[in-house]
Amino acid sequence: MNKYETIFIVDSELNEEARAPVIERFKNMIESNGQLESIDEWGTRRLAYPINDKLEGFYVYVNYSAPADFPSELERVFKITDSILKFLIIRKED
Repeated sequence: MNKYETIFIVDSELNEEARAPVIERFKNMIESNGQLESIDEWGTRRLAYPINDKLEGFYVYVNYSAPADFPSELERVFKITDSILKFLIIRKED
């Protein structure tokens, strides 16, 4: 099991009822494939540059431990989820 940190940006145009299931989906995915250490919702922030003509996004930061093959599956799901604007997965050093 490796340690990872991930930041993903959810479309800020989604209301709370639409955004919560998206975040919950990724939280459940991480919990079922590894060990979730923390999840921190940073809230809506201005983007450094426009992404898909959007100027703001809802940031979520996650720390977790997972097998080495899990980040590629997580990346695949991020890419096919329309409400995710951007994501970054980083493996932490031990």
